[in-house]
Amino acid sequence: MAHLGIAYESVPVDIFNGDTLSDDYARINFMRTTPVLETEDGRHLPESNAILFYLAQDTKYLPGDVFELAQAVRWLIYEQTDVVPMIGGLRFRLLAGRWSPEDPDAIRRREGAEDVLALLDNHLAAREFFVGGRYTIADIAIYGYTHRAHEAGLNIQPHAGLRSWLARVEQQPGYAEDVQPYGANAAPGAGRSIYG
Repeated sequence: MAHLGIAYESVPVDIFNGDTLSDDYARINFMRTTPVLETEDGRHLPESNAILFYLAQDTKYLPGDVFELAQAVRWLIYEQTDVVPMIGGLRFRLLAGRWSPEDPDAIRRREGAEDVLALLDNHLAAREFFVGGRYTIADIAIYGYTHRAHEAGLNIQPHAGLRSWLARVEQQPGYAEDVQPYGANAAPGAGRSIYG
């Protein structure tokens, strides 16, 4: 929305304080996940990539060519199936104290994350952006987890294509960095959420 210059209100939802467990929240999103977009006409759309796709309609961020559009969707799927669990999941568990860096699950996830970073870097070695030579929702989705990879103990220094891409994303008009740190209630057993 910042890229598009759309005015919006961000409503904080503390997922570790049980905010998504209420009946009111279930009416907004029965899956009890975040984020959720509330449209001007009062409808609710969950899932970050669905929100990106919805907001990007008729903008430069969604390819018009059907093959390029399919490529963007491919990267949105890869972001959910590989980038989020390997990089985002590892980062969350380490920062929230649910795993230590030496935990066997952390080691296995870090190895998977290294494979993800190598694949992304290889794709970007000869490209400025993921699809069609321009910044799209594919870049927005993947950036959300890769720019904080260092917080998961991952080293992006060997990945020159990825590092250059991160810098290009951060130069886009409307770029915003608004990642909030995890609260103490994200620690194991400290809060109430669908995430345990």
